[in-house]
Amino acid sequence: MPVANRIGNEGEGYKVALSTLDGGRIGIAAQATGIAQGAFEAALKYSQERMAFGPLDFAVSSHSFMLADMATEIDAARLLIRKRRGSRTPAGGFTMDAAIAKLFASEMATRVTHKAIQIHGGNGYSREYPVERNYRDARITEIYEGTSEIQRLVISSWVLKS
Repeated sequence: MPVANRIGNEGEGYKVALSTLDGGRIGIAAQATGIAQGAFEAALKYSQERMAFGPLDFAVSSHSFMLADMATEIDAARLLIRKRRGSRTPAGGFTMDAAIAKLFASEMATRVTHKAIQIHGGNGYSREYPVERNYRDARITEIYEGTSEIQRLVISSWVLKS
């Protein structure tokens, strides 16, 4: 390949290819967080509509705890994304930071959408409600741009270097 057409130096193609994944991982983390936010909002609305028909003591308290956990996890993912988005360092620390954000956000989205389905009960499996789709969309974020297991390998390799 002509020198003018290269990205990076000779022999560093693999390193350049892997570094492009880092930005993508932040994007996947943001996507997963958005999916989780949508599921949270649908679950919140559904819970509020159910309460309008009269309180279901156990259901209301368990739903409120699930909603609290969902809101907490979504906020934590947002904070990780914001922190990681600005952490490009010459030493390559961005790779670990991007992996941390992607791992947490994608797994968080699956947990949040699972709870949203639980709040919806049997309706959570129906295509008439958005949480069924949210769950499927959340699951794929754990797979592309590197599975959760790959993220753990990336993170552990950086942790062990320290």
